[in-house]
Amino acid sequence: MNPTTTRLLHDLADKHIVPGVSYAMLHRGQLQAEVFGEKQIFPIHQKLTAGLLYDVASLTKIVCTTPMILKLIEEQKVTLDQPITELLPRFNDRRVTVRHLLTHTSAITGYIKNRDQLNADELLSAIYEQMYVGDWIGQKVIYTDIGMILLGQIIEKIYHLPVQTVFENEILQPLQLNESGFVPDEKYCVPTTVDPIRGLIQGEVHDPKAFVLGKHCASAGLFMTLNDLIKYAQWMLGQFGKMPILSTVMVESLFADHTPSRTGHRSLGFDLRDTPDGRLCLYHTGYTGTFILLDRQKQDALIVLTNRVHPRQQNAEYLRVREQIVRSYLMEK
Repeated sequence: MNPTTTRLLHDLADKHIVPGVSYAMLHRGQLQAEVFGEKQIFPIHQKLTAGLLYDVASLTKIVCTTPMILKLIEEQKVTLDQPITELLPRFNDRRVTVRHLLTHTSAITGYIKNRDQLNADELLSAIYEQMYVGDWIGQKVIYTDIGMILLGQIIEKIYHLPVQTVFENEILQPLQLNESGFVPDEKYCVPTTVDPIRGLIQGEVHDPKAFVLGKHCASAGLFMTLNDLIKYAQWMLGQFGKMPILSTVMVESLFADHTPSRTGHRSLGFDLRDTPDGRLCLYHTGYTGTFILLDRQKQDALIVLTNRVHPRQQNAEYLRVREQIVRSYLMEK
């Protein structure tokens, strides 16, 4: 199954671009999955084994946050083109809608001084008070965590619970993603990076804003096994029938451009990638070295988990090879 893609995935570890790789390819009910390389190379070398948890970083946005908002839309508690000021009165611009946040077209921008030194309440206040909306709202896709953090605030407003508690109750449990969660046992986790202040980060979220916000963060914070991401992909491909959290119509509608102009090449929550024969696939990456690609029509999925920021943050070679892997996979399918 996909020999060139398989070779490129092995190159990631063989050429020491990342310490190790856990990946899966699904094709019409067939599964190819491998785990190889090292779990960590600092402070000691340890072999990577199956069943470990990865900090999936921004995959949190598409496994938890996006489905949760879509669920609220289907329950008519939120509407896609609703101004978020109706849900979050602390926000200061009526132009921004739920769609803008989901498609990264909100143009929310700004600089928060000493961001990583703030506590959770101070960081949320700074997001409300110091961020502003640029004049390109609705016109350009500029990826940002802030939109997803605000969607998390909407979820908390409706449920009166920390957003990560809502995710556990309303997403992880119904989808039977029983190996995943937000407060893992570190001994079952693949280390991410070595931070000058925090040291070896293992079993705690790597993302600075998510680390500050803790259980109130909807942009990152989820730890998942390869097995659970395979299960999530199977739900999204419809291989288990109707999802317990979303209608089939809603899931199928994601494979389209949902930006306000319909020209931004972005779905709700997901990025979009084109196949050579013109289909749209759902795609998303995570900063720590994770990504997923879903093709519902062909019943295909590619899931890749690495710790690409271990032991150092800078790893441009990984980004180059990741793009090679995605292009190869799309060509070989």
